[in-house]
Amino acid sequence: MTSNHRLVHMMLALMSMYSVSVNAKTVRIVLNDWASQHVISQIYGELVESVGFKSKFVSLPSDGQWYYLKYNYVDVQVEVWQGTMEDKLTQLIESQSLQEAGTYPFTAREEWWYPTYVQAQCPQLPDWQALNGCAKLFSEGDDPRGVYYTGPWERHDLARIRALHLNYRVVSLSDDMALAEKLKKAYQQKKPILIFNWTPNWIDTQYSGEFVEFPSHTHECETDPEWGLNKQFLYDCGNPKSGWIKKVTTKEFPKILPCAFDILKSMTFSKDELAQFALQVNVQAQTSKQVSQQWLSQNQQRWQSWLNHSSCDAYRD
Repeated sequence: MTSNHRLVHMMLALMSMYSVSVNAKTVRIVLNDWASQHVISQIYGELVESVGFKSKFVSLPSDGQWYYLKYNYVDVQVEVWQGTMEDKLTQLIESQSLQEAGTYPFTAREEWWYPTYVQAQCPQLPDWQALNGCAKLFSEGDDPRGVYYTGPWERHDLARIRALHLNYRVVSLSDDMALAEKLKKAYQQKKPILIFNWTPNWIDTQYSGEFVEFPSHTHECETDPEWGLNKQFLYDCGNPKSGWIKKVTTKEFPKILPCAFDILKSMTFSKDELAQFALQVNVQAQTSKQVSQQWLSQNQQRWQSWLNHSSCDAYRD
């Protein structure tokens, strides 16, 4: 590392320390671009404000948030999914740059997904090996390749397509609402469609469908080309079928604001609640603020128990 590089790193470190000190009573919460994450962020903001802190929301893309967390420009991320964020999170935890704050008590899944009615036209599904034989079902225009719709998230779809020799192309849409609109139109017409989907999600409550079953995920699939069906390329497997969703903070956050950290660790939700949050925002057109206020009013005894920490005593009236 050159002396100039060292100077830059020292300046960044000093800036991050200053950023923390001047915001010692402000909890800066990351907002990503999906509904349940917004609602939970709003709930957490209300909880920390109830004991005397201020909350500030910072909108960041999921792939751009890690720099801000690592260098203390934000403090908290309430919904980290294994399927899309494990690589970055693992790197930052192992380098002692981030702090875990608990895991939600259910499993999650993120994978290629199709509506149940497609099964009649491609009966070998959900086996991934049926995809190429059914590619024309999912194609558009003159391109014979099938289309797989996803959002603007961190994925390894192109690597998987290459490793498994899939005759598909990826179309990335702007956000989860654009993806939902694409699914809605296809569903109304009973048109075959292949999309990125996840559970828990509001789609669970509105549509019937199946995840594609790719070769089972292992760590070696992402790190060792010799593993699996393709001996040259990584990602010849699917995503974890029983994934986790975690809460994380900067490394300094538990020391600087132990009360806010303890509240975050205590805060938890069920799989059905996350699906309901997404349903209320994406389908019922409520704002995340409205949904969070409704949840808080209906679950007062529950969330008040999350505030009962000795670390919070100094902030109580």
